[in-house]
Amino acid sequence: MALVVQGATVTALLPEADAPSGGRVVLDGGILAPGLLDLQVNGGGGRMVDGSTDAAALAAICAAHLRLGTTGILPTLITDTPGATARVIAAGVAAAGLPGFLGLHIEGPHLDPRRKGAHDPALIRPMTGDDLARLCDAARALPALMVTLAPEAVTADQIATLRAAGAVVSLGHSDCTAGQARAAMAAGAGCVTHLFNAMSQMGNREAGLVGAALDCAIPAGLIADGIHVAVEVMRIACAAKPEGLFLVSDCMAVAGSGLTEFTLGGRRILRQDGRLTLEDGTLAGADLTLPQAVGVMVGRVGLPPERALAMATSVPAAVIGQGGTRGHLLPGRAADMVHLGADWAVRGVWQAGQRVG
Repeated sequence: MALVVQGATVTALLPEADAPSGGRVVLDGGILAPGLLDLQVNGGGGRMVDGSTDAAALAAICAAHLRLGTTGILPTLITDTPGATARVIAAGVAAAGLPGFLGLHIEGPHLDPRRKGAHDPALIRPMTGDDLARLCDAARALPALMVTLAPEAVTADQIATLRAAGAVVSLGHSDCTAGQARAAMAAGAGCVTHLFNAMSQMGNREAGLVGAALDCAIPAGLIADGIHVAVEVMRIACAAKPEGLFLVSDCMAVAGSGLTEFTLGGRRILRQDGRLTLEDGTLAGADLTLPQAVGVMVGRVGLPPERALAMATSVPAAVIGQGGTRGHLLPGRAADMVHLGADWAVRGVWQAGQRVG
């Protein structure tokens, strides 16, 4: 087959014999896939998304992930102060249109401290009217906005207002019951953040947020490094939820760098043996790329390559309402592509029709 590109857009997918002559790039084996999309990226290239982040820093983080095969990301701010949140949103508005920038993910601070993970418990708090107004304004101004919150830290009306403004409301860092989760979904929550991690688990008499997520149609992110979620559990989740699961890296500043440690809110994060942890051993994001996650889903979980690749392309594109422009190798979509080898290593990357790696 031949993929035909004009400018920044895919125009056709044809049998090779029917493709226009001239200007051909012939790939030697492997898989040509849509550019990978990551909806949970805390940093990369030695930088974290934090209160000092500006548009230039967001561009640098996007560029770091581009080299790793991910052509579009949602830079993610974890729990921080109102001022830091406002500054990151302003940076995101200024970054709109930059290559690889899909929007922002604001993860917290409206979470349940019982499921804080690596988030600073001193900054976790219920949502106020000012918080709601800030997020609604951001949802209207950004290409996409995902907001992770716990149902117990917000009201149903706040969820509905965020959804009406255009935000993707995602449930996470929550100790809610399945009933509370379903009520939040009915109010407008349309996603679940890093399924199984930092949330109420599924039991025999109470399904928790995990059970509610597996028993509904809304999409859910998955950190597929084999550390955050056991391979057997991922296999069960894929069987229980044949559609809607998507891969996230939940990566930190070390992505695309040789760093062995960094600081997060004044706390040391250590990088060792494929893990990122606080000094007390608490997992703090992941040392993972999306091609590696796809490899885990195929090689260890046992998914067919086409489903694993969809979990890093078309499914996340649909989650943020961009399935009509990216996430597929189809006419009219962005000419963002990644060439992956048999070992899932990145062999080439194209963005807007231009080879960049």
